[in-house]
Amino acid sequence: MEPKIELAKLRDFGEIISDTSQFIRQNFKDLLKSFFIFCGFFVIALAAVTFLQQYKIMHVYNEASAGGPQTFGSTMPDFWVSYVATMVFSFLTMCAISVTVLSYMALYKQKGNVAPTTDEVWGYFKYYYLRVLGGTFVVGLLIGAGFGLCLIPGIYLFPILGLVFPIMVMENATFGYAFNRSFQLIKQNWWATAGAVLVIWIITYVMMAVITIPASAVNMASILLRPQKIPQLSMGGILLAVILQAFTQVLLIIPTIGISLCYFNLAEHKEGTSLLDRINKFGTPGEQTNLPTEEY
Repeated sequence: MEPKIELAKLRDFGEIISDTSQFIRQNFKDLLKSFFIFCGFFVIALAAVTFLQQYKIMHVYNEASAGGPQTFGSTMPDFWVSYVATMVFSFLTMCAISVTVLSYMALYKQKGNVAPTTDEVWGYFKYYYLRVLGGTFVVGLLIGAGFGLCLIPGIYLFPILGLVFPIMVMENATFGYAFNRSFQLIKQNWWATAGAVLVIWIITYVMMAVITIPASAVNMASILLRPQKIPQLSMGGILLAVILQAFTQVLLIIPTIGISLCYFNLAEHKEGTSLLDRINKFGTPGEQTNLPTEEY
């Protein structure tokens, strides 16, 4: 039987990537269950407002392609309302996914590498969601400002501020404490952490792109099969694209786990907390060491 992943341990670059995959594989069903229970509403709402936005764009584009009246100016208010709604629900969905996965991992570690129940995850979720929501808004502003300043500050801040939310949930910390601690943990380990985060996000985006290929193929086929007609966006193509995009939200589990493992690695590198925990628990009744029973 494959041993359970130990979260708090030292890892090199390759182990962070491989252990991210292994943790997902070992906890696949329980992770998905928590995802659909706590993030399902946000994903469905995001898909609905995205469809409305794309529908409005399709309507204006098709009329313009067919030489109809230019109605874009009259539809601008509706377009901006749907656009803002899409951004808001994207933000809420991202926070829900982050809090769900981080809560799951915190409980998994607390229970000694045992998958938590949905009731346990819910207790953490409702406690941390608004806190992470506010922190995400601040982090988004900081990273956005950093990328706006010649990209380099944003690139520098991205892996650092990604550690803020694992710290908030794993250590039950305030945003201010987590913000300062993220800089302390990553000191002298920026390159390795940034490299791991970059590779994990690249893997995630590639998987997302692969999932959305069928929608692009449908739209391309509709154009190639009707070369004599003016290219127009189809309702079916947009609906398929929105559904596939909704499914890709589950892939955001991957970078959340990867960044959390980066946090555990940095915490172990600085403090060796898991070793101290094992020493403190040594010889206590009911201790579970996962070691075979000695035979004489």
